[in-house]
Formats: sequence, structure tokens, C-alpha cells
Amino acid sequence: MAYPFFLTVAYAGAGFHGWQIQTSLRSGQGDLWKALRALDPEAPMPQGTGRTDAGVHARAQGVLVHTVRAWDPYRLLAALNAHLPRDIRVMAAKPAPEAFFPRQHAVAKRYVYRLGLGPVEDPLLAPFRWHVRQAAPLDLQAMAESVPPLLGTHDFSSFRCVECVAKTPVRTLHDLRLAPMEGGVELIFEGSSFLMHQVRIMTGTLVEVGRGRRRPDSLGALLAARDRTRAGLTAPPGGLCLEKVWYEARWGMGEPSPWGERV
Repeated sequence: MAYPFFLTVAYAGAGFHGWQIQTSLRSGQGDLWKALRALDPEAPMPQGTGRTDAGVHARAQGVLVHTVRAWDPYRLLAALNAHLPRDIRVMAAKPAPEAFFPRQHAVAKRYVYRLGLGPVEDPLLAPFRWHVRQAAPLDLQAMAESVPPLLGTHDFSSFRCVECVAKTPVRTLHDLRLAPMEGGVELIFEGSSFLMHQVRIMTGTLVEVGRGRRRPDSLGALLAARDRTRAGLTAPPGGLCLEKVWYEARWGMGEPSPWGERV
């Protein structure tokens, strides 16, 4: 008999080549599986909610694991963390209902991209921000004004990495807002799901608006063009973090999505 548990996993992405297991490179999934097999050598591979790119961080990667015995959730959390490196941690653990699968039952995600602004990069925050160096400050108002055409359900091919293998480029972006923070600004993306590099390409494009290299009213036409070559650069991975995932309410795995659930 196998006992399913749902884990909330956080990791600092700089040391990982993404979440998904690699043949010879370090991954979040690989590290967690190694720790799990130290407790249960026959444990199947942990299943995450979604991939993160190499160098991207996560505060709330949802992971389903199966164990051969009925662990107390806190003891399972402590035992796994005892076998994990310091840059990846199980933050929470609880029993999972039968038939729950995090990737299939996720309905929305929040990614946050953090920009460092100002004349000097903060060395203590540098691994978790993209510091935008320039003489004049970014025009955050112009960046905010450029957002509305991107909201809703669209073909996001213009913001899709050429290596993306998703079956469709159509995605729903529920919200995109700027939130000032000390020494910089957060770009908060909330959507049903995201294409490969989508958030990073959108961030790079918005930064070009902030630098005055694009007009704030130009992003609607860019989106309609469905042409990656017309969008901005792909922002570095270190500023991006998977912050939250919402799941179908019927599973009881956290608060319900504020935008409802997929049809």
C-alpha cells in the first residue's frame, strides 16, 4: 500500500538546472527523489506541479510523493529535509487525497519577477533580482499603462520561447501588476498557466517600455503579431520565482482560485 503526501517545496534556483529531473545535471526533482529514496528505496519519482527553468526559484512548488508507510506529516517533512541540501527545502507536508495529481489539478499560478533599481546592486539580494542599470529611472507608470492588452485569453506566441513544446500558445493571463518594493519593483503575473519563458520575455519587453525604447500603447499590436522576434529580450532567470499555485477546490489543497476554475 502506498500513502500519498502533498509537499510544498522551495528552492533557490541558482544551483539547479530547473525542476525536472536531468540525466547528469542537478534538478529539484532529482534532489527530492534522492532524499525520498533514502527513507524509502522503492519510492516512485516525485511529481511536481510544473517545470521551472534553470536558475528560476520556487517558493511553492507543489509535489506529490508516495511512501510505503503512513508518516506523521511533520516527521516526513523533517526526515526529508535532513537528507536535502540547504538550498532546497520541504516547507509543508500533508496527506493527499487519492487521485489528486498536482499538475493536472492546478488551475492558476503566481510568478513574481523582481527588478532591482537604483544606482547600485544590493549584493545580498542580487541572486534573486535582475538589477536594471541605467542613468534614468525606469518609467513604471508607462510599464503599468502597457499591461491591459495582455490581460485575458490570447495567443501568446510573441512571448513564447522558440524551444517551447506546448501544444497550444493560447493562455489566460488573469492579472499583471507592478508592486514597488524597497530598492526595486515586483512584476506579479497570475494566470492559468504559462508558456516556456513567457514571464521572462514579457518582463524583458516591459523593461524596454520602462526604458523608453517601446511605446506603452505598442503591446497590443505586438501580441497580435504572434512573432517572438518582435518582443523584447528574455529577462535573466534569477529574478523569477514561482510564488503560489491554486488547485481545484474539490481537493482541499489550499484556498480556492480567485478566478474560478477551468471549464
